[in-house]
Amino acid sequence: MRQRNNLNIPTGGVFFALLTICFMLLALSYVTGFSGGPIQTIANYVFVPMEKGLDYISNRASENSEDTKTKEELIAENTELKAQVEELTSKLTNMQLQQQELERLQNMYELSAAYTEYPTTGAHVIARGSSNWFNTFTIDKGSNDGIKEDMNVISGSGLVGIVTQVGPSYAIVRSIIDDNSNVSSMVLDTADNCFISGDLELMTDRNMIELTNLEDPDNEVVVGTSVVTSNISSKFLPGILIGYISELNEDSNKLTKSGTVTPAVDFKHLQEVLVILELKEVGNEDGN
Repeated sequence: MRQRNNLNIPTGGVFFALLTICFMLLALSYVTGFSGGPIQTIANYVFVPMEKGLDYISNRASENSEDTKTKEELIAENTELKAQVEELTSKLTNMQLQQQELERLQNMYELSAAYTEYPTTGAHVIARGSSNWFNTFTIDKGSNDGIKEDMNVISGSGLVGIVTQVGPSYAIVRSIIDDNSNVSSMVLDTADNCFISGDLELMTDRNMIELTNLEDPDNEVVVGTSVVTSNISSKFLPGILIGYISELNEDSNKLTKSGTVTPAVDFKHLQEVLVILELKEVGNEDGN
């Protein structure tokens, strides 16, 4: 079998040869003054595509240069915009925090104004117990600030709890939702006595605490009625709002009623409290 010879002709050589022929034809056309016919045809077929190709390459190079510049500018603008967005987001967050703090302080001021008969001092909550609720928590004021055990603590719209332990610069508070809390209370409208007991399980399930031993002989107490601390409480000052009756049922003895109360305080988000700098002086009855 006869082998075919492979001819490897360099592309660059072909291009150079064609270019030489074109120049020769141009020179011949110039010398002879003959601009038409086959020479013109060859020139049209050769130079016009070449010119178009060169123009295309030149335009693409220019576009690529402009695209590169545009991309760099866009990247720079994007980086700058991101920095501005981060700065604005930070400022917005700070403004929201300041607004929230202002609202809390306003609420604290209004609460203090509602209990002007009692001297108070503000404190920040700095720690809480192991549960998800503020059933026990620590504040940043103590004996150095005049805080004593059994002082009442209020926040939001009413009663939070009572001071159970005091250090020089801190104090521990047990709130009324704690399982160990039991507060002698009364219905505001009728002055009928009852007890409010903490129940973390009930708080978790329904955001309520227990009401028991309500004396309501005339059946005047209804859902929505306010419950406050009573005069016979041994540790809590009288007339502090605890919450609102949410359920009420007659006990089996037909003499008392039981139910639930929705606390007036948000025990999920305590941040500031007021400590009443006055102790209940008289009271040896059962309950706090």
